[in-house]
Amino acid sequence: MPTYQYKAMSRTGENIVGTYTAASKAEVLQMMREKQFYPIHVDEIIEGKDVQSFRLFNRIKTKDIAVFCRQFYAMLNAGVTILSCLDILRQQIDNKRLRFVVGEVYEEVQKGLTFSEALKKHDAVFPELLIHMVEAGEVSGTLDVIMDRMATHYEKENKIQNKVKGAMVYPIVLSFVSVAVVIFLLTFVMPTFVGMFEGSGVELPLPTRILLSSSTALQKYWYIFFLLLSLVFYLLKKYLETDMGKSQFDLLKFRIPVIKGTTQKVVTSRFTRTLSTLLSSGIPLLQALEIVAKVVGNKVVADGILKAKEDVRKGIELAGPIKNMGLFPPMVDSMIRIGEESGSLDEILDRTANFYDDEVETALQRMTTLLEPLMIVIMAVAIGAIVIAMVLPMFDMINTVNM
Repeated sequence: MPTYQYKAMSRTGENIVGTYTAASKAEVLQMMREKQFYPIHVDEIIEGKDVQSFRLFNRIKTKDIAVFCRQFYAMLNAGVTILSCLDILRQQIDNKRLRFVVGEVYEEVQKGLTFSEALKKHDAVFPELLIHMVEAGEVSGTLDVIMDRMATHYEKENKIQNKVKGAMVYPIVLSFVSVAVVIFLLTFVMPTFVGMFEGSGVELPLPTRILLSSSTALQKYWYIFFLLLSLVFYLLKKYLETDMGKSQFDLLKFRIPVIKGTTQKVVTSRFTRTLSTLLSSGIPLLQALEIVAKVVGNKVVADGILKAKEDVRKGIELAGPIKNMGLFPPMVDSMIRIGEESGSLDEILDRTANFYDDEVETALQRMTTLLEPLMIVIMAVAIGAIVIAMVLPMFDMINTVNM
C-alpha cells in the first residue's frame, strides 16, 4: 500500500506532520477525522523520488544522530513516553530524511513493534551500535541512561570527525591551488613563449620541449585528459570499495610517516570509547567486540578485532590479542589488562578514550604542521620546474646574440 505524508492541525491549534500507510487518500482523511484533526494537505510519497531525494540531499550525519539521541534522552528523563517522544521528534527534526524515517518509526511503534525493532527496519539510517544499545536499554529498563550515553558518544565522535576534516582542509585546498596554477601556466602562459622560441632558431633544451609538448597536448586534447582522470578516479573508487582495496588503503594509513600517528590515535579513541559504552550498558564482551569491529572505521583494525574476539571465545584474555595486533599504542593493552584484573574494564576503557580524545587533537595539529611546509615545497618545486623550463631557452638566445 502507498504511504502518504500529511499535515494537519489539532483542535488546540498545533501543527501535526506525519506519515500514514493506507489504500487511498480517503483513508488518510478518515484517520485524521477520527483523531479530530483538521486536514491541511495529504501527499502520496513516491518511492524512488521523495526518499531518494532525501538520501541525496539530506545525508544523515553523526551530528544528526547525536541531536536525536540528546533530545530523546531529555524527553525520556522528563517522563515522556517513547511513542510521544517519536511523535514530537518527527515534527521538529531539521534533517528531512531523518524526520521522514522517524515518522516511519513512530508508525511502526504505534502498530506494536518495540523501539529497537522499529530502528532495525531502518538500519541504513540508524547505526548498528545505536540499535544494539537501544535493545539493551529496553531489556534492562534503562533506555534513558542508554540514550544519554549514546548522545555523549556521538557528540564526541562528531567532534573528532570535525577535527579530522578541519585538519585536511588546508592540504586539500593547497593541492587544488597547485594543480590550478600548473594548468594556468601550461595553457595560458606557455603559449605566449611559443612564437618567440620558434623564431629564435635556437635548439630548445629537453625540459622546454617536454613542457611545450605538454602545453600543446593539454590545449588540443584537454577532454581526453579529463576523461582519463575521471576514469582513474572511478576505478580507484571502485577498488577501494572492495575488501582488498579497503584493507590495503587502511593499512597504508598506518605506514605513511606523516599520518600514521594520527590514524592510530583516532582508531584507538573510537575503539576504546565504543567498547566502553557497550560494556557499561551490559552488552557481553563477545557481542561488543563484533559491534566495535563494524563501527571502528578501519578494515585492518576491524579484522584484528574479529580475530581477537575468536581468541577471547577460546578463553584468552582480551589484552593479549589486542597487543598481538600491533596496531594500538602499548598503553591500550596495558589498560585493558588492568581493567580485566580489577573487573572494571568499562571504566578503564572510558578513561583511556578520554585520554586519546585529547591526543587526537594534538596529533592532528602536529600532522597539519608537518603537511603545510611539505605541500608548499611540492608546489614550489612544480612551479619552479615550469619556470626554469621557460627561462632556459632565453639564456641560449642571449649567448647566441653575444657570439
